[in-house]
Amino acid sequence: MTITRLIGLALVAGLIGVGSAGAQAQKTVRIATEGAYEPWNFTGPGGQLQGFEIDLANDLCRRMNVKCEITAQDWDGIIPSLQAGKFDAIMAGMSVTDEREKVISFSRAYANAPNGFVVEKSSPLAKMPLTGERFDLARDEAAALKAIEQIKPLLKGKTIGVQGSTTHASFAEKYFKGTAEIREYKSTEAHDLDLAAGRVDAILADSTTLQGTLKKPEFKGYAMVGPNFNGGILGRGVGAGLRKADTELKGQFDKAVQEAIADGTVKKLSEKWFGLDITPRG
Repeated sequence: MTITRLIGLALVAGLIGVGSAGAQAQKTVRIATEGAYEPWNFTGPGGQLQGFEIDLANDLCRRMNVKCEITAQDWDGIIPSLQAGKFDAIMAGMSVTDEREKVISFSRAYANAPNGFVVEKSSPLAKMPLTGERFDLARDEAAALKAIEQIKPLLKGKTIGVQGSTTHASFAEKYFKGTAEIREYKSTEAHDLDLAAGRVDAILADSTTLQGTLKKPEFKGYAMVGPNFNGGILGRGVGAGLRKADTELKGQFDKAVQEAIADGTVKKLSEKWFGLDITPRG
């Protein structure tokens, strides 16, 4: 073998070594999602995680030049598990609220959608006023409170299903406690099942999730009714939850989310999964 060929092989080996070292050095960001909040995040055929946040998480990781490792985690233990170091970030339809910011920090919001009610079409609740109208508790609290007072008479004595430890549960507890029974569930799938079985009169959740519910064959006789609310106790949009100490990672997420919003990726993904644009404004 010639000296020239030996040098060439050594250079190739060196380049392969550099490439391998570079690949090994690439940081892995462990992201937790619920895996039961369709179409934000859910477990598809074969146990594969799918949804808006799965696609967005992979896009954000690419922008941050890190490897994504996405795992499913039960909602009620997701913040304690983040704090315990089981993963580095949460992307699970989690709204940015003052209460949550006491214990964790958030990236810039990557989505903002209002909540809503789903009821059986034959129910008296199907006549709930202000259907399709949107009210912001932060920007115009007076109008939002007036809308809440308008729907209270119909909800008197009814049972509303909500997912526990969510902004929707807090909203229902704050504005409808004493008017209706608020029943909490571990997941949106669980309260959907009880609505279909007639064990609750209405469910209250994110409107994008409710649209997914209404696409299921068993909910053909159901509809989204009443006003939609956001802001205030419902939070300032949905962001990635992070440990307060991870300021560098927060900066990376903020930059990546801003880029994904600016180039239309968030709009494209939200239209793909929700059929509407829920890109945050401002």
